[in-house]
Formats: sequence, C-alpha cells, structure tokens
Amino acid sequence: MGYHKLATRTQRWLENQWRWLRSQWQAYRYPVGTVDFGSLRRVTPISREFGFDRGLPIDRYYIENFLARHADDIRGRVLEIGDDSYTKRFGGDRVNTRDVLHISEGNPIATFVGDLTKAYHIPSDTFDCLILTQTLQFIYDVKAAIGTIYRILKPGGVVLATFSGISQIASDKWGDYQCWSFTSLSSRRLFEEFFPADNVKVEAYGNVLSAIAFLQGLAAREFCQEELDFYDPAYEVLITVRAVKPLLIYDQRR
Repeated sequence: MGYHKLATRTQRWLENQWRWLRSQWQAYRYPVGTVDFGSLRRVTPISREFGFDRGLPIDRYYIENFLARHADDIRGRVLEIGDDSYTKRFGGDRVNTRDVLHISEGNPIATFVGDLTKAYHIPSDTFDCLILTQTLQFIYDVKAAIGTIYRILKPGGVVLATFSGISQIASDKWGDYQCWSFTSLSSRRLFEEFFPADNVKVEAYGNVLSAIAFLQGLAAREFCQEELDFYDPAYEVLITVRAVKPLLIYDQRR
C-alpha cells in the first residue's frame, strides 16, 4: 500500500515538473509582449457570417469530409433537416426517396413539418438514414430529439449527425434558439442513452488555429489541408456522430 502511495506521489510530482518545464519553454519561445497578432488584433470578428461570405466555412469543411467518408450510409429512404442538398450530393443514386423535415410551414421541398422533439406524426422505423447537420445545438430538449431519431430510423438505419463544439452564436434569427455547445464526451453519453454503445462512433475535428479562424469568420480556402486536418482534442470545433439502430427487434440498450 505504501509503495502505491509513493508511486502516485512521484507521478504527480513528475507531472507538475513537466507542466512547469513546458510553461518555461513556451515563455522562452514566445516571450510576453512579442507575439504578433497581425490582422487578428481586434475585438470584433473579421466576419460574422461563419465564413460563408469568404468561401466554404471551416465547420462545413469538416462536415463535408465526414459525410464523404460515410457516403455509403446515405441510401434508401433518407431524411434530412431543412433541405436535401447533402442527400443529393453524397447519396446519389443510392437514394430512392428523399425526405425533408422543416420546423415551420413554407418550405416547398419539406415532406414533413414539425419539431424533432414532438414529431409524433413521423412514422416509426421509416428511414434508412437521417442526416442531421448543425441542428441539435438549436434544440433545448436534446434527449427528446435523439429519442425521435432512434424511433424513426429503421432497424439497421444510420444517423449521421454533426454539431458545434467551439463556435460563435449565430447573428441571425437562429441565434435566439442556440442553446448548446457539445464535446465528444457529452455527445457520446447523449447518444448512448438511446443507441447501444458499440453502435455509436463519435469523432471531433479542430485545433487552436482552426478554432480561432472559425471564430473570426475565415474560410477553409485560407488555410492548407494540413492546418485544418490537424486534430487537438483540447480544441473541438466540430463533433460528429454516426449511430446505428440495432437490427434486432428487442431493445439492446437494456
């Protein structure tokens, strides 16, 4: 017992020494007052449009890479939120029915109108794939929405979901509904309340550079691929989830 306590104390001491040495090295490399902020030394962002006005937003770069890697899941009958642009782009001829859910009346391509938390009118076990990009952060009752997603997927159906980690708050009407930012951990725990743990795959994208760039409203084309693709778990710009509803009829969550 004494040996284990000593080992733990030694490990903590070594970790503290390593943190101190690392901070000293950073201070030596970048002395206080010498960092050049350049165009970023400002208290307002370069753009409040997430980068849409400059090109492809950085979060959309990550979203489209995620959907491209899982394009084979986009097949059969597919439900997308808001419009069907990603269904058409990544599903192609694998899709035989495209459905769109919109929150309010007036969307001419919407086949369902309603709130994911109260979508009782959408039949259960209906969709082979559900594309849910940048939606959950605007829904206060996230658990109810994920419960609906689970219910309306066919057995074996897949949800491809993305949501914000580090992000500005939208400056348009949607900003009034933006409730959440997520982490890999919170995303996994939420989805595992409904889907079996082995059927949930969570990934995150981002680093300190892409996070700063996204907050400033810069576009993906202003950076090289290596800068965008480098992942630092301390700076999660985007969270993605691929979750599969079990093929078996009985509830495997229990």
